[in-house]
Amino acid sequence: MKKAIYPGSFDPLTLGHVDMIVRSSRIVDELVVGVLNNSAKNSLFSLAERVSMIKEMTNSIPNVTVTSFDGLLVEYMKEIDANIIIRGLRAVTDFEYELQIAQTNRVQNHDVETIFLTTSLQYSYLSSTIVKEFASYGGDISKFVPPEFIDRIYAKYDISK
Repeated sequence: MKKAIYPGSFDPLTLGHVDMIVRSSRIVDELVVGVLNNSAKNSLFSLAERVSMIKEMTNSIPNVTVTSFDGLLVEYMKEIDANIIIRGLRAVTDFEYELQIAQTNRVQNHDVETIFLTTSLQYSYLSSTIVKEFASYGGDISKFVPPEFIDRIYAKYDISK
């Protein structure tokens, strides 16, 4: 059985993330969306909110589960018995960074494989950082995030639309 993890902070979940989840779920038997609990980051949404939002978006995909973790990804992968990491690449700069991480993970656990998926063209520019920047100024984020989350994101900035 091919069990993979798609890790990230997902703060907030973007349409690009959703696209990667859907596409990844088609190539593995089980996909775990691993929401990183990074206490060093000042997150817009709490860990519980991020997990809940991803569950809401993936509840119709039977082979997807959503969990949270902290610490090293390769250690968490042992806990959940996964050996594949899914990572999305938007540009060459992503590849350089992701290659270093993939090689380091492989040194830590030689059974870990990383699969790089290029983002769909319509999301190649998109990041959670861009969403937060636009939202903080009341900009239109309707092309960036699932419609169910637009009001929740604006609410974090005390903006009503």
